[in-house]
Amino acid sequence: MRFNKLFALSLTALIALTGCTSEPVGSDQDSIVVYAGRDEELVQPLVEMFEQETGIQVEVRYASSAELAAQLLEEGANSPADVFFAQDAGALGAVSKAGLLTKLPIDIYDLVPTAYSAADGMWVGVSGRVRVMSYNPNAVTALPKSVFDLADPIWKGRVAIAPSNASFQAFVTAMRVVEGDDKTLQWLTSMKQNAVIFEKNGAILEAVEAGQADVGLINHYYWYALAKEQGVENMKSKIAQFESNDVGNLINAAGVGIVNDSNAARKFVEYLLSKTGQTYFAESTREYPLIAGVMPADDLTPLTDIPAPKVDLSDLDSLERTLELIRQAGLI
Repeated sequence: MRFNKLFALSLTALIALTGCTSEPVGSDQDSIVVYAGRDEELVQPLVEMFEQETGIQVEVRYASSAELAAQLLEEGANSPADVFFAQDAGALGAVSKAGLLTKLPIDIYDLVPTAYSAADGMWVGVSGRVRVMSYNPNAVTALPKSVFDLADPIWKGRVAIAPSNASFQAFVTAMRVVEGDDKTLQWLTSMKQNAVIFEKNGAILEAVEAGQADVGLINHYYWYALAKEQGVENMKSKIAQFESNDVGNLINAAGVGIVNDSNAARKFVEYLLSKTGQTYFAESTREYPLIAGVMPADDLTPLTDIPAPKVDLSDLDSLERTLELIRQAGLI
């Protein structure tokens, strides 16, 4: 894919950058440009709520997180973007690594537990998501214990993945961090043989529901959103997790960073982390809210109880290398 190649080239060219031009703090800017790597149908209603409540106009440019990261890297200090709202930590980390984000005010950064934000304060998590395995209980009677078990030939044509999706790419980056590049490439190569390819998590879940795939690797909230829509009792699929500490159980975060600093940009970030914003993520997108005092809308396992691997989300910034391996395996 062109944007993945562009991402790698742009990251190599711009990695030495140390900063970007900032809007003077305190400016009375009444509009902002947001690069959003989230699905428009999921977050546009929240953007409109922000506009109505603040009077600040928001121009949103929607695309995949990787594509927008590539665009930011290409634009550099001349980017019109004020805010980068990404689907995952990896894309934010790559942009931050190139020096294109400004450090967040401590009062904003401290709203979220440090486990779900950048260690250096350059971006902050706004909603949590857990990687899960959706499966058809009529076709899968013995669940795989590890995501690596899906490399077995018995899963050929039965596994659904979305290699071009930012969440999948962040998961693969975590796999590299935990298990190394060689084991990761071996798994990806096996997926080239075993997997059915989709573009998005939602399409994966639909395939499992329709019996077109036995297992799908998705984020948890897609299952809960569909269950809310059609009723849990009508779901044909179930979700499960792998054994404790398996990288297939990665906890990731959608997050936000400020590209060009201004009062308006800060207000947008603050709104995402407000009770209104966090309740929206809990109830409308079925994600985990990350601030204290707002509970998930569903009976979700607390994030602290997820059998997730120990991964610092700040370490997921090597997206360029991840894309190289995914391409090498022939998945994109």
